[in-house]
Amino acid sequence: MTSNHSSATEFCLLGFPGSQELHHILFTLFFLFYSVTVMGNTVITVIICVDKHLHSPTYFFLGHLSALEMLTISVIVPVMFWGLLLPGMQTVSLAVCVAQLFWYLALGTTEFALVGAMAVDRYVAVCNPLRYNTIMKSHTCISVVTGSWVFGFLSEIWPVYATFQFTFCKSNVLDHFYCDQGQLFKLSCDDTLFTEFVLFLMAVFIIIGSLAPTIVSYTYIISTILKIPTASGRRKAFSTCASHFTFVVIGYGSYLFIYMKPKQTQAAEYNKIVSLLICVLTPLLNPFIFTLRNDKVKQTLRDGVKRGCQLLKD
Repeated sequence: MTSNHSSATEFCLLGFPGSQELHHILFTLFFLFYSVTVMGNTVITVIICVDKHLHSPTYFFLGHLSALEMLTISVIVPVMFWGLLLPGMQTVSLAVCVAQLFWYLALGTTEFALVGAMAVDRYVAVCNPLRYNTIMKSHTCISVVTGSWVFGFLSEIWPVYATFQFTFCKSNVLDHFYCDQGQLFKLSCDDTLFTEFVLFLMAVFIIIGSLAPTIVSYTYIISTILKIPTASGRRKAFSTCASHFTFVVIGYGSYLFIYMKPKQTQAAEYNKIVSLLICVLTPLLNPFIFTLRNDKVKQTLRDGVKRGCQLLKD
């Protein structure tokens, strides 16, 4: 770093373009999305904890996935709300920017690891159903989930540390609604090429590392389902992994769009749209994906509503 350059101690987020009236409309819309996301994922997490019929590896993983979705949207969206409500640019301190970037990257990495583990769980359930309880033991599931969380948080310490070792002297204005790593590199006066390349390789390793077991698992799952002689048997087998497969397509599709960069002049607005898809839409869809296609969860919800209505009548 160059000593005669001063580094920013706070950053201004440009957020979304448009009038204050448009910002108020966006705030109302995103607040609705945020409320539904938090309530939906909270309901899933709670019923998995309290209902003994859902105390299985599949729902254990799902409960942690729901918790991850709630944390991810809560790291990004409240800061975005503040920017939509206040006129002008939103100012965040260096410490807040560091914390937000670290939590966002760590939670995303943890989710990748967990989704890969869930794919293996679905493979065992479909391809080795008689050995499912033997393979997916309680301590095995706890170890896998703990490993996912630890890996997610430890793996992002260096990337965040390396990002904020640069001197941000070109400007302190980030063309985003949160502290985006790519936008931070654009503000640096230092040569960030090598660090960006290393971070790109790390990102590829994380994505491919979770995508590979997912692809292999679903290759075997599809092959096994196609060998089932009856149509009803094939539907039943596919229903056990349909929710997870839908989530994988939406989740990985969103992240892969980040690496399909358009022209540089369009990159900022493009990244905002993709970030909204990842930070807002995917967590919003999670409760619907895993409840509307899951009979056990729907039955548990119906039973809970019935018990609630009976308590109100009494």
